[in-house]
Amino acid sequence: MSYGGVFQRLARGEARAWALAAISGDGLRGVRHPLGFVCLPLERDGGEGVCIHLWSDSLAPARSTTSQIHCHSWDLVSHVLYGQVRNVHAVVTDAGHDATHRVFEVVSGPGGDRISPTPRTVRHETGLVEVFGPGDTYTLPSGRFHSSVVPEGGETATIALGRSRPGSRDLSLGPLRTGGHHVPRQALDTAETALAVRLIAAHLS
Repeated sequence: MSYGGVFQRLARGEARAWALAAISGDGLRGVRHPLGFVCLPLERDGGEGVCIHLWSDSLAPARSTTSQIHCHSWDLVSHVLYGQVRNVHAVVTDAGHDATHRVFEVVSGPGGDRISPTPRTVRHETGLVEVFGPGDTYTLPSGRFHSSVVPEGGETATIALGRSRPGSRDLSLGPLRTGGHHVPRQALDTAETALAVRLIAAHLS
């Protein structure tokens, strides 16, 4: 189903039914994401995409090489299927000798992510903290630094809809002295993907 079709299902209050049907299809393969969740990619059409994101201690996370604070090159619409998400905005300011982090550009490809340091060094502090629970939908424009935080030991799943914003870049804050590097894509195997599907279905059924 297209981005627009999924968005309409959310607007009609049919998110849970849509998600259950979407994860029951063949050919689904999960991917470990460095931001701490498992991504189940469901639709990709040009600059639009639809995924389900799952946070669960039952599945080993990918290791992050930068930090959880990042900004997207795309506008996000996120719907919480179950659990809780704190959308923690970061106030990022340019800094010189007193900088604590460097800004990295993240370029994603079929084999993984190319992480490249930029000349920009910054400091950051916590800004607005929004808390969302089951049935809540929130949005985040491209270019806004934030992190998505779920309760420790908790189980959370969201529907994530993304629409690319031309000219924007995926960025992440990381250590000042980290160099450029490539992070391979970490696909789940068949058994792990099946486990992810079962975990989601158990909460939605």
